[in-house]
Amino acid sequence: MLYSMRVARPEAKCLQAARFFMKYTRLFVLPLLAIALLAAACGGGKSNSVPNGSIAVVKGEEITMEQFDRVLDRARRGYKAQKRAFPKAGTAEYQQIVQGVVQFLVQRVEYRQKAAALGVKVTDADVEKRLKQIIKQYFGGSEKKYRDQLKKRNETDAEVRDDLRALLVEEGISKKITAGIAVTEDEAHGYYLQHPQLYSTPESRDVRHILVAKKPLADTLYKQLCGAESPCMKAKADFAALAKKYSTDPGSKNQGGKLTVVRGQTVPEFDKTAFALEKNEISKPVKTQYGFHIIQALSNVHPRKTTPYSQVKEAIRQQLLSQRRNAAIQKFQAGLKKEYADEVKYAPGYEPPATTSTAATTTG
Repeated sequence: MLYSMRVARPEAKCLQAARFFMKYTRLFVLPLLAIALLAAACGGGKSNSVPNGSIAVVKGEEITMEQFDRVLDRARRGYKAQKRAFPKAGTAEYQQIVQGVVQFLVQRVEYRQKAAALGVKVTDADVEKRLKQIIKQYFGGSEKKYRDQLKKRNETDAEVRDDLRALLVEEGISKKITAGIAVTEDEAHGYYLQHPQLYSTPESRDVRHILVAKKPLADTLYKQLCGAESPCMKAKADFAALAKKYSTDPGSKNQGGKLTVVRGQTVPEFDKTAFALEKNEISKPVKTQYGFHIIQALSNVHPRKTTPYSQVKEAIRQQLLSQRRNAAIQKFQAGLKKEYADEVKYAPGYEPPATTSTAATTTG
């Protein structure tokens, strides 16, 4: 009750469509790299030069209606497996799925073409090896359990292998474009020194309080606890019993009003008083947006603690490494989008929705 909350901002529509489609069509988790590319792919291409029987042409390579129907059917099967009605044609939800299918297929072609240019190769043996790893991890090495799961989800082994091949292509490209990226000891230590607030625990204190809505009741309870004493260093009544009976703070009343507060993380009036009291001292009623508090300090202030660099240096290195790799991937995606801007043609009805340049590059 004393702490604040945040509300997440909404996602771009095209990214929602991609995630929505993937949620219901994949047996295994799609990597974030593919999700990000799906979002970046939205908004490109024109509706011309697409032969009959195809939905798109990617740098001369056709994506056929048969391929589209096959993937769309996987979406239908996914809905059926979850006992959900598949959206009707013409609805916004159906169009989201269609856009997800189209961009999924376009992305696969773009990546496959780019993989060849980068010298990234994925063999049948590579796919087989990854599939065996998945069967071991998720099905205890049982081929039968794997096949049973495919049957349950109305998936085929060929579809899973196709997914895995695309996944391995993505991983191969990611590995290629992030090769050589590193974080030195000096860079990691510098980050630690520049962000001390991330690697320390603020001051805290054990307190207990009684929260009531009206000041007259707060004054009455304070008199029961302290009488006319000021400052009040010893309760004349059972503080915990009064908290359980009268306090309206659901997070602490059943504990007799006890809680641990962290400097700067409660409402200002409460925070100021809680950290100003002497140990065992009881405050006069303090007004906040929640009502009136009577606060008692149960401990000394626990000092701020800093985590030694040696304990967090590897985590910092991994964090910076991940950031740099993600930046390299985003740069690659931006370059890929630019490269294919005039190379992807869509048949009428399959074009991605028009977006502004800002929205098209937003990934979350």
